This record gives sequence, C-alpha cells and structure tokens, in this order.
Amino acid sequence: MLQIGAHVDQSAPLAEGRARGADLVQFFCGDPQSWKKAVAPELGDTTGMDLYVHAPYIVNVASTNNKIRIPSRKILLDHATTAASIGAKGLIVHGGHVTAGDDPSVGVENWVKTFERMEAPLPVLVENTAGGEHAMARRFDALARLWDGIGGFPGVGFCLDTCHAHAAGEELLTVVERVKAITGRIDLVHCNDSRDGFGSGADRHANLGDGQIDGELLLAVVAAAGAPVVCETPGGVDGQAADIAWLRENLPSS
Repeated sequence: MLQIGAHVDQSAPLAEGRARGADLVQFFCGDPQSWKKAVAPELGDTTGMDLYVHAPYIVNVASTNNKIRIPSRKILLDHATTAASIGAKGLIVHGGHVTAGDDPSVGVENWVKTFERMEAPLPVLVENTAGGEHAMARRFDALARLWDGIGGFPGVGFCLDTCHAHAAGEELLTVVERVKAITGRIDLVHCNDSRDGFGSGADRHANLGDGQIDGELLLAVVAAAGAPVVCETPGGVDGQAADIAWLRENLPSS
C-alpha cells in the first residue's frame, strides 16, 4: 500500500497528520521565506507516521549571485541536518533557477559544487517547479541537463509535483515514464490539482478534483510512480483529509 499524507503546519505535525488520517507528514522546520537556522519541532512518538521536511522556498543553489548561492548552500545543509536528526525520510528542495543572460550550465555546475561540498545526511529530493524561463527543473530538457550533473551523487533523489508539471506544460499522461528516463527514480509525489490551465506557469494548488487536472490523470501518475504521496492542497484538515481519502478509495493498489 502506498503511504499517503499531507503537508502540515510544523507546530504540531503529528497531531495534524493524525487528524487527516495520514500515513506521513511533510512540514517546514522554520519560516520558508527566511535564512534563519532550522528548528526541529517537538514530535514525541512518531510510530506509524513517516516524516518529510521541505527546505525553505528561498533556497537557490543554482544562482550565480554569491549573496544567494552561498547562504542557500548553508541553509540547505542546516535543514538537511535537522531533518535527519528527527528521522525524516528526505528533504525536498526546489530546483532553483539562473537569471536571464546566465548560461544554464553554470546553474548545473553550482548544483554539482553543492553536492561536492555537502555530505547529505539524508536523501535530498529535488523537486520540479512550475514557472520561470530560466528554471533548472521546470521543463524536462532542463531537468535532464541538471540530472546529468547531479544524478550520480549518493542521496540525490527526485520529487514529482503534478501541479508543477501541469503548469510547466509537461503532459501528465507520460510524465512518470519521461521522468524515470531522466532520473531513473521517483522518490516522492506531490499530488496536487492546479487552479490554472496547462502551461500557465502558475504554482497555485487546488484540491483533487477541484482544479484543471483530470482526476484520472492524477490517479494514473500516482499509481505509475509507486512512491509515497504528499497532498499539498488547501482546505486544512477537512480539505486534505478528503484528498487523502479520495486517493485511497480510487487507487487500484491502495
């Protein structure tokens, strides 16, 4: 059976997960828009609940700007260390971007240098992103360039976000096959519907069945990926509990 859960508030992640009937929870270990050090939440007994930590959104180790890239490396290692200390299964981080006029290969080199200098204490799962013309992991041709650089490092994995792929203009019907052809793996799925249309570039999640992605496509992606699932959907306890229940009821293998 697939493990299915949700992104929850870090103040009481286990209670939040149990209220949703989740098998796993994902949360931040600090302000997602801050460079401050990570803080491990008080957890207690985690039996029956797998943990995943999401790195701050501001992390961009691909950047050619020293004032962004260097603190990004530091905070990535800090959050990875904190996540490992609480027994998390992985740390999810966005692929980042370079700016107009930068050679994308420099962004790849900066990712390579990050993993050369960082001995990750747990799997670091790079996530595809929704928008940005110069993103490292939005379109799959860019993802392939990135993976050529970092795919061989131990502990590097991949997180597939369905809303992001849809918004990036990547067809979900074949998305798992194409991702695995590039990365060889999918370690986690962020199963999110999208409020906006295909190729919009907009990262706005919707509850499953309430957005622009056909529900059968979402089910097909999750089933084909065969990886643990996180719903990063709105609606708090009720909305996410309904999404988790819908997946369990409709997935053939669950």
